[in-house]
Amino acid sequence: MAIDPARTFRPINIALLTVSDTRTAENDTSGDILAERIEGAGHRLVRRTIERDDAGKIADLLNGWIDDPEVDAVVSTGGTGLTGRDVTPEALGRLGGREIPGFGELFRWLSYKTIGTSTVQSRAMAVVARGTYLFALPGSNGAVKDGWDGILAEQLDSRNRPCNFVELMPRLLEV
Repeated sequence: MAIDPARTFRPINIALLTVSDTRTAENDTSGDILAERIEGAGHRLVRRTIERDDAGKIADLLNGWIDDPEVDAVVSTGGTGLTGRDVTPEALGRLGGREIPGFGELFRWLSYKTIGTSTVQSRAMAVVARGTYLFALPGSNGAVKDGWDGILAEQLDSRNRPCNFVELMPRLLEV
């Protein structure tokens, strides 16, 4: 990470979604890890919820967060695998956004170093929809650490050089 100390850190508002049929507030360890990292980085955790693996319900929730002026970005955990119940990428596909292909590519490259070829089972992805970033990470504790520590900590830091997601935020709705 190339932090430029001459630049000012600009905290952003982040919503956190755990997608799971089985997790609760008491056992959502991957969500807890992300919440700690979001706040530890100096950002504001403005929303947090758990939603079942239902593409329609996930898309409805995300559409509400996208339209909420208090939410700059959404980080989700879970639902990115290959089983029939893993529908987070499909829910993101319903939002009409633009995919950020490099996010999933880089995530799988980082994940390969940890779990080897098992990373091919991940459909981690990111989109920008109506001016809001959405990042979908797998549900394991290791995956959320890889995604936050290896990508999001840098790209959501306005001081990161040579560029970062935060500095693009004012221009995301340009036509």
